[in-house]
Amino acid sequence: MSSDANTPVLRNCIRLPLPEDELLEVTAKAKDYAIMHGAAMRSKTAFSPDSLNFAPFVLVPSSFPRKEFEKAVALQPIINRLMHNVAHDEEFITTTLAETIKVDEFTANLFNIYRKVLAHGFTQAYSIGLLRSDYMAHVSEGCAIKQVEINTVASSFAGIATQLVPQQKFVLSELGHADKLHNMPNNKALSGLCDGMVKAWDIYAKPKAVILFIIEDVSYNICDQRFHEFYIRETYPHIKVLRRTLTEVHREGKLGLGKELLLGNQEVAVIYFRAGYEPGHYHSQAEWDARYLMETSLAIKCPSIHYHLAGTKKVQQALAQPAVLERFINDPEEIKAVGKIFTGLYSLDDNEAGNASYEMALRTPERFVLKPQREGGGNNVYGVDIPDALKRMSRVERSAWILMDLIHPPLTKGYMVRPGGDMPPQIVDMVSELGIFGVVIGDAEHIVHNYQAGHMLRTKLSTANEGGVAAGLGALDSPYLIDSDDDDEEN
Repeated sequence: MSSDANTPVLRNCIRLPLPEDELLEVTAKAKDYAIMHGAAMRSKTAFSPDSLNFAPFVLVPSSFPRKEFEKAVALQPIINRLMHNVAHDEEFITTTLAETIKVDEFTANLFNIYRKVLAHGFTQAYSIGLLRSDYMAHVSEGCAIKQVEINTVASSFAGIATQLVPQQKFVLSELGHADKLHNMPNNKALSGLCDGMVKAWDIYAKPKAVILFIIEDVSYNICDQRFHEFYIRETYPHIKVLRRTLTEVHREGKLGLGKELLLGNQEVAVIYFRAGYEPGHYHSQAEWDARYLMETSLAIKCPSIHYHLAGTKKVQQALAQPAVLERFINDPEEIKAVGKIFTGLYSLDDNEAGNASYEMALRTPERFVLKPQREGGGNNVYGVDIPDALKRMSRVERSAWILMDLIHPPLTKGYMVRPGGDMPPQIVDMVSELGIFGVVIGDAEHIVHNYQAGHMLRTKLSTANEGGVAAGLGALDSPYLIDSDDDDEEN
């Protein structure tokens, strides 16, 4: 995730810069289009439940190599199956997280729930995974995609990403480039994920049971969440959707005689976690008790506790080791294909391999990023900041982190539009991260649904390390697919 003067620049979908008067006019239209179509968020600096800002966006779609996009899409069902198999491998999860849970309190709390649920046996055999596998193109390998991370909990932006494709198509058409629209792939991320939740609801087979969204105390990314809720309500009006915080579940929730989860007198069929992935969501033991209550219930969880643990960075690092994939994937060609998307991932455990990784990071920190077991953005340590961070940790504390090779993506040039930003916006150098959504539903023995479910693109300034949109660091975007043998940018 870094660039230098020699970093290649992908050709733009249209010639830039735009004339200033045209740029001002189309940017104003795009802002209003975003607000009117729900590509919006609540302000963190001037929060009000009664107002929205448009979500930061890139004015025209950013280029992405077509071959690599298609590879990521084709790989997703294999990634889904891999994560499903990992989640159901008790020995692998327990061994892989053994050192981490000694020093990472949050992961340890999750693991304790996992251990207690295992001891009593899973009440609900089925899990649903709504996953997102994130990639960057890596210039030193011919712009081949490399996996940044796999998200197994609260994989966000399917709703807004779905809206952004028509928005950027509108902008291109307004600029006289309707002939380019065929290079923007259709995106059915929202329907793909929501239909997955409904497939899980069907498996639960109780017509009056509801789908429960677990939400933060304050939802800044409200439109993305509501898109999911409203899609289900409009497409499947017989299915009710509830929104509750962990605190509210602790107050209202209980188990029925058959261990069904009851909120008041309403039985819950499916639980969709949009919160619960970081320590700040658990204010006290009450919230942890609520999570345990849900995990012991008959409701189908998205994710279940074992899926949540399968998404930790430590598990991702373990999967990138030679021969480990063979434990979870039988087909040699699939093993090879998945192996190629991994970049270097290194343990920092207090052993020979971990100590070697530690020394390597101190010698050449600019090659790496240091990652904890957290979701939600803003937690990583980059490049020259790594030595000081590592030296502050004890040998044991280091095991809660992993070291990862820095990915060097190609640059794109474009206009990033943010609430309160410059008008007209300036052309900036950017890098993009592609997220591919997937749905997998099954139990330990069988997978009953497995499919790729749309995509998203997050784009950030090339000088920024982090790119989380909800965290205020990036902008939403869509891929404009280019072939390596395409001509230079067109008029």
